[in-house]
Amino acid sequence: MFTKQTLLALIGTLALANASDQKPTQAEIDAARAKVLPYSPVSNVKGLAFNRFVNIWLENTDFETTAADSSMSKLAKEGILLNNYFAVTHPSEPNYCMSAGGDAFGMDDDDYNRVPANVSTIADLFDTKHIAWGEYQEDMPYAGYLGERYPQSGPNQYVRKHNPLILYDSVTNDAVRPRQIKNFTTFYEDLEHQRLPQHMFITPNMTNDAHDSDIHVAGSWVDRFLSPLLENKYFTKDTLVLVTFDEAGNYTRPNRVYSYLLGGAVPKHLKGTSDDTFYTHYSIIASLSANWGLPSLGRWDCGANLLKLVADKTGYVNWEVDLDNVFINQTYPGPLSSGDLSEFSPVWPVPATEGACSAGHGIVDIVKKTWDGLKPTYNYTSPVPYDAVSGNNVGIKYHRTLKHGEKESGVTGQ
Repeated sequence: MFTKQTLLALIGTLALANASDQKPTQAEIDAARAKVLPYSPVSNVKGLAFNRFVNIWLENTDFETTAADSSMSKLAKEGILLNNYFAVTHPSEPNYCMSAGGDAFGMDDDDYNRVPANVSTIADLFDTKHIAWGEYQEDMPYAGYLGERYPQSGPNQYVRKHNPLILYDSVTNDAVRPRQIKNFTTFYEDLEHQRLPQHMFITPNMTNDAHDSDIHVAGSWVDRFLSPLLENKYFTKDTLVLVTFDEAGNYTRPNRVYSYLLGGAVPKHLKGTSDDTFYTHYSIIASLSANWGLPSLGRWDCGANLLKLVADKTGYVNWEVDLDNVFINQTYPGPLSSGDLSEFSPVWPVPATEGACSAGHGIVDIVKKTWDGLKPTYNYTSPVPYDAVSGNNVGIKYHRTLKHGEKESGVTGQ
């Protein structure tokens, strides 16, 4: 008889085997474009620190290189510079993957990867309070497109590997969710008709995000795209915008990426300031949960530090992390490993199903139901993701002093 863990692993294997949508023909693309209608739900759920969150990701650039770009530094001075924001691995795709699901599942390449339907995402968190979400992907041919890239030949424009939620079968198997993953034409239509969602993930094309160009091209694009929006009262009111990078450009150095917060949700007295708190991409999932009173995925979002703007509203005390030994540029073993930068393991990591997590609202019900009775694979309460077995990110110290004076400390891997 199969154990529950074996059945979950089998489901994952079956899901990964089906990749018929990887390279559709142009005729198939044109036919789908003619009939697929984007879906733009709206909501107005009050948040503690912001009512709308906009996540804008750029590509493969070191902190210092970005800091020297005039456009990026100019925009950062209008908000809060996050001095210690870290990507979590290399290459690009696993970082996008973890931004939606709280783990990279061993992914160590930019291939046509799929995460099986038994793995939950931030879409499941938003749905608990009917918070409208959407992704906007520049040059995507139509809403919910599953192809690896577009166009199918010539220079890259849209690429699937930079589209977080499209990687998850729990999203793409749904009748409605794929239609919420749209292109920039729909973004401007939604802006004009005041039907932007409360959570947005925005990905420029492969030139504008610096992947096939450089930071000066990307910086100019961010300035052209974002500056008019920040003057738009509908867009910017109670909105928090994060501009960040999927990863740093150098695999041998700490994976710290230039990141800053902008928008109407940034208090005036904090504009032009910096924040030295340790953050990772997982901190964004945790902060979204804490802001809107949502549960956790029970993965690495569970123990992640909250954005200070949110932590200050909740009373949560963030961890101070000793950065001397922080690189966070490797992936631990998992079922999506190709064996290049990590080791393959057939076992899908089990999330936590108990605990309050840093957002303070426990674990989402669908995760508890799916993984009930199984022991968590990792210590998801750590603010730093690590794997003691492979030695990934071990030996990193962290501590904090709670408001009543009690001191807490830990070391990854111990």
